[in-house]
Amino acid sequence: MYFTDRIDAGRQLAARLTGLRAPDAVVLGLPRGGVPVAAEVADALGAPLDICLVRKLGVPYQPELAMGAIGENGVRVLNDQVIAQAGITARDLALVEDRERTVLAERARRYRGDQAPADLTGRTAVVVDDGFATGATALAACQVVRARGADRIVLAVPVAPAGWTARVSGVADDTYCVHEPELFYAISQFYRDFGQTTDEEVVAALRPRRGVPDADTEVRIPLGAGGVGEPEVGGHLTVPAGATGVVLFAHGSGSSRHSPRNRAVAATLNRAGLGTLLFDLLTEDEAADRNNVFDTPLLALRLRRATDWLAGRPGTDGLNTGYFGASTGAAAALWAAAESGDRVAAVVSRGGRPDLAGERLPEVAAPILLIVGGADPQVLDLNRRAEAMLRCEHRLVTVPGAGHLFEEPGTLERVGELAADWFAARL
Repeated sequence: MYFTDRIDAGRQLAARLTGLRAPDAVVLGLPRGGVPVAAEVADALGAPLDICLVRKLGVPYQPELAMGAIGENGVRVLNDQVIAQAGITARDLALVEDRERTVLAERARRYRGDQAPADLTGRTAVVVDDGFATGATALAACQVVRARGADRIVLAVPVAPAGWTARVSGVADDTYCVHEPELFYAISQFYRDFGQTTDEEVVAALRPRRGVPDADTEVRIPLGAGGVGEPEVGGHLTVPAGATGVVLFAHGSGSSRHSPRNRAVAATLNRAGLGTLLFDLLTEDEAADRNNVFDTPLLALRLRRATDWLAGRPGTDGLNTGYFGASTGAAAALWAAAESGDRVAAVVSRGGRPDLAGERLPEVAAPILLIVGGADPQVLDLNRRAEAMLRCEHRLVTVPGAGHLFEEPGTLERVGELAADWFAARL
């Protein structure tokens, strides 16, 4: 194996491209797997990142045989020899093209929204994928890019079989590759992690590099170690443009990512320029068992796995991390912070039960803000006892007149302000 994952492959490939002299360059990733690789290249070159959407035009009775390819802006590249030998009529070609253009337009909307494709006229197009096997997609992409007006085409991949450049002669002007092994069976054999890139990851990589602020994004978070068939949970991720940190929310018992109170606090954090991830710590089947709802070590494990997923996701990798825990979720946040060391920069607890993480409290290194309602004496007492066990920077703040759920007018807004100030100063 040469690469840990696509991010690592992108960084190694970018190191090979640092000598590329092309002030007019635009980097084009091939969705989906090529985009996280291309994002690293774009960052290294200081170039804009876009995608190169290509759809193969397959012979109707033999779809794997390409009679051409299409791209955006009405571009079409045909293989006249295949069309003639296969006896393809103009009507056959039109039917296939109409179908593929529908798919192309749908994917363009999914990845770019209402943003137009990058103008390639007279520019250097750096076409990037996560590897080169048969090369069919990369070759089609280069042809489409040329038809869109690119003056120079650079094809760059982390890994390709020995002698691969002969296949792209006359299509790409320059080629770059990190490894060219003699024994080559599949691209995946050279990656430790070659899991499928999601649409959400493609969008997250594109937005900041196209100058588009991240909007709310529904995501799926794997709960296991990344194997096929492992359970996932839903999440809601928001990362404002220029965010330096992201806060993961650990919900209380019986709550979910749709919690109106946590969503209100998240909105306050977003306005302060902080990213937020609200997600379910349990699957629906798991949540039906009340024992799981109060299993603090399990919930803490889920929080750490979500943190790992976020750290490896284009657009959020490199951002500082904080935890916001509500009620019993605060115990999970503190437990996870104790196990994560300095990976977690700050923790905020709202009406929390830190006592449920008692044995781990002295191990927490991150600064902790404990927010308790002034009209919630039992929880206030539990927080004071937990505070005595902390060895890290910490502060206990009471919100006058607030009960356990902070339903009183103005109290939840106060929680949001306190949390935003605490995280902003530490993330």
